[in-house]
Amino acid sequence: MQREIFGPILPLVAYRGLDEVIERINAGPRPLALYPFSNDTARIERLIERVMSGGVTVSDALMHVDQDDLPFGGVGESGMGHYHGLEGFNTFSKLRPVFHQARWSSTSLLAPPYGRLVDRVLRFLTR
Repeated sequence: MQREIFGPILPLVAYRGLDEVIERINAGPRPLALYPFSNDTARIERLIERVMSGGVTVSDALMHVDQDDLPFGGVGESGMGHYHGLEGFNTFSKLRPVFHQARWSSTSLLAPPYGRLVDRVLRFLTR
């Protein structure tokens, strides 16, 4: 159980309580996904709050991958970034900001050549 399993094997590990489960998960690399199965809302929220993972699917498995409007991806060793939907577009795109200065701008008053107004202001400030 040191690597991801992509096959028909489901290892089962017994635990005495939820805190032990959280400690065991947090002791290793962050998982790509978390699949808590329960009808206990408080238990689910506790797992989601205390375990950092990529995606989370409650009471099902793998369904978050199929949701095109939800980002999918890992965190830490399980991968970085997202794909699917807007997040995927942003992850795999390079946003190119373009700024156009207006023809008349207050910053143009700071650029040379300096005129009589600037000379007066400087004389006033340096008295």
